[in-house]
Amino acid sequence: MNSPRRLLAVVTALVLATGLSPATASAAATPTNAGFEADGGTATPAGWTTGGTLGASFTEAGGRSGSYRLSHYSASAYEVETRQTLTGVSNGWHTLRVWVRSGGTSHIALRDCGGAEQRASLPISAGALWIDLVVSAQVTTGRCTIALVSRGKAGTWANFDDVRFTAGRASLAIRGGDVSSLKKGEDHGAVYRTASGARQDALAILKANGATYVRLKVWVNPADGYNDRDDVLAMARRVKALGLGLLIDFHYSDTWADPGKQHKPAAWASYDVAGLSKAVYDHTFDVLNALKAQGTTADMAQVGNETNSGMLWPEGSIDNWDQLARLLTSGAGAVKAVSPSTRVVLHVANGARGADVRWWFDNAVSRGVPFDVIALSYYGYWHGTLGELQRTLFDVTARYGRDVLVAETAYPFTMADADFERNAFSDPSLLVPGYPATSEGQLANFRDVLAVVRAVPRGLGVVYWEPTWTAVPGNGWDPDNPNSGDGWDNQALFDWSGTALPAITAFAG
Repeated sequence: MNSPRRLLAVVTALVLATGLSPATASAAATPTNAGFEADGGTATPAGWTTGGTLGASFTEAGGRSGSYRLSHYSASAYEVETRQTLTGVSNGWHTLRVWVRSGGTSHIALRDCGGAEQRASLPISAGALWIDLVVSAQVTTGRCTIALVSRGKAGTWANFDDVRFTAGRASLAIRGGDVSSLKKGEDHGAVYRTASGARQDALAILKANGATYVRLKVWVNPADGYNDRDDVLAMARRVKALGLGLLIDFHYSDTWADPGKQHKPAAWASYDVAGLSKAVYDHTFDVLNALKAQGTTADMAQVGNETNSGMLWPEGSIDNWDQLARLLTSGAGAVKAVSPSTRVVLHVANGARGADVRWWFDNAVSRGVPFDVIALSYYGYWHGTLGELQRTLFDVTARYGRDVLVAETAYPFTMADADFERNAFSDPSLLVPGYPATSEGQLANFRDVLAVVRAVPRGLGVVYWEPTWTAVPGNGWDPDNPNSGDGWDNQALFDWSGTALPAITAFAG
């Protein structure tokens, strides 16, 4: 329990004896008592006003950086907010940053700033790590109210500490989807509908809900003809026609490349390291140059996919980092030769495991591999907590001086299966605590992954993996087997009828 019941009784007695709340914060453009240290152990922290359930808001020991924190907790259902009004605030965008932990339904907000209230929900905490949470609002009246709000069921809790209010806006440039399976699905009869049931192009639905980017994988010579050069060129025309950004993901394989398999394309099977290096350069250059020639230049290019264990085994295995670095450098060189403005992305999985990420990029940096963006995969049911993810993001941006992107994430809206193919994630015991496998749980998880990245100053954004991969016969996972099925139907952002699920609205930020 992060808010001990023993203190609750004392706090409640104090509140009943002294009244609900202190005076509203004095006129100031910066928060008063932002770390709740001025009078720790009280129900009425100096500078703050409390409204709602008596005794459910109080300071107690266990601060993030100091001795105390603000906590919301009650043994029965409650609604409470702790607020402070700032005056003399310069007009323009401002951002509220609060370190938080939560086991229930809580949010931070900026209100009365001149426009609509802006909110950010507290992610559900697992473990002791604090999460930095942000929300931005445009001030037009010279004043703004900070609100820390909980509407909790009995026994739910929230912790708040180290409140900051600064000029500027926190936002994510990239809110994207990897739609690599879309064309194959459409060719086999997949249809897509808005939440209201209107049939539309899937990319248009994603954009209308706030998506700004599309990621497309490239295989060298896949058996089914999808995700090869020509397929990617056709998809890129659709992407750019909608004004969306484009991230090209080179797998350097004829099929899936990930930490467990990095198989060479059949055409490259006999190549030594020198031959592979040239093949990587030529293939990367060829695809990107063709995109440029048709007016759809890639905004970013990913050299390898989830390369934790290397690529193009065995020559490019992490067992021989010098050779792997040579291959990565060759791909990066081709990217810049086509378009110096296209950003080179290096990508590993297990994004919440900071030590593993650091080890991999330390090896790349020490060998001079050029890159612009660090990309990580993060699936909460496999990779760790949201707090661990954010800790990794803060660490790698500071350590390497690069922007960071969560290039893959997803979460189930059901544990049921739409076809005969076993779902890639099928173990309910691994669901992230607080995020059920429901449409609401999927929305909350995607929203909170976005929120965790938004708080990282060099966080570029988040790409949802395969939001459009619905189960239609023929759109299976194995390019070599037309009878394979879809193992992702329970994690798409469209249900089994092709109707957009609530989680798609998280793209709006």
